[in-house]
Formats: sequence, C-alpha cells, structure tokens
Amino acid sequence: MKKLLAIILERFVRLVEKLDKMVDKQEVKDSIISAARSIFSKYGFKKTTMDDIARAMRKGKSSIYYYFTSKEEIYQAVVEKESLLLKVSISSSIDLVESPKDKLKNYIFTRMTTYSKLANFYNAIKDEYLSHLAFIDNIRKKYDNDEINMVQEILRDGVNRNVFKIEDTYLAATAIVTAMKGLEIPLFWENNDRRLEDRQQDLLNILFYGIVKQ
Repeated sequence: MKKLLAIILERFVRLVEKLDKMVDKQEVKDSIISAARSIFSKYGFKKTTMDDIARAMRKGKSSIYYYFTSKEEIYQAVVEKESLLLKVSISSSIDLVESPKDKLKNYIFTRMTTYSKLANFYNAIKDEYLSHLAFIDNIRKKYDNDEINMVQEILRDGVNRNVFKIEDTYLAATAIVTAMKGLEIPLFWENNDRRLEDRQQDLLNILFYGIVKQ
C-alpha cells in the first residue's frame, strides 16, 4: 500500500510540475504577443522583424523562436488576440442593454470605436499585401460570418419582439455590416471622436427611421 501511495504521489507531483511548465510557457507566449502587438502596430507586418520583437522583450531572438517558429506565426497570434478582444468588447456592450434597438446601437458604437484601436486586426482585414499569408483568408471569412451572425441575432430578437419589421434578417444584417465597412476608412482618416459618434448616429437614424418622409 505504501509503495502504491508513493507511486501515486510521484505521478501527481510530475503532473503538477507539467501543468506549471505549461502555465509558465503560456505566460511567456502571452508576453511575446503583447510586445509584438505594439511593434506590429508601429511598423506594420512587412517592416517588423524578429529582432524588433526580441528587443522589445529584452530577450535573445533564439528564445523567441522557442515559442514561435516565425514572424508569421506571431502575427497570426496577435491578430487572433485582437479579434477576440473585439468580439468580447462587442458582446459585453450588447449584454449591457435589453432592447433590440439599444443592442444594435451599442453594437455599432462599440464595434467602430474598438475596431479603430486594433490596428493589427484592421490591417489583416483590409491590407491586400497580407493576402499571401495562409491564415489571413480564414480570419477574414470568420470575421465576416461572426459579424453578420451577431447583427442577425439582434435583428431576429427585434422582429420577435415586434420592434423591427424585416423580411430577411440575414440580408438586412449583411447590408448593415456592409454599410459599416464603408464608413471605416473615412472615419479613421478624420480621427475625430465627435465626428465618429455623429456618423454612427446618422447610420442608426437611417436604419431605424429610413430616408422617406413619413
């Protein structure tokens, strides 16, 4: 019995040590991703080097390669991180309100204001130069599908509550997402929070009240 207990204890200790190493490794990877976000935002994917990321981490380049095999792999992790941040931010803002109109309003406001702060994700979605990266197309498709599905869910809720009158919620969601994309570049050029809010309110007014005089 004592021998069996000793074996069990030894295996348990090894498991704990293995888990600790996994946690430590993930913490280092998260630190690299955080540093790389700043570097990629500043210099862009093309001009950023592994040396730049290593210097930002105050580590040797070889230690970075221990966790990531290439600059492309780090960039993918950065873009996926920012994509998750955007999704969590939007979902949280939607959950704060009850009515479908307020949900749609919060979605648009949060999406546009947060999106403008995620330079790497924005570039991954918009920059044609990055199309050669294998993972970019998958991220773009997932982003489009997630966004349309999120808006469609809000619209369906509004239809079920008799707040919105929409024949095809998927088509309407696609149109709203397309309209928002059309606002992105001019809004970012202006870099004016007040103007951003005004433009978003104009979009909401059109969505809610239309352009035909009642």
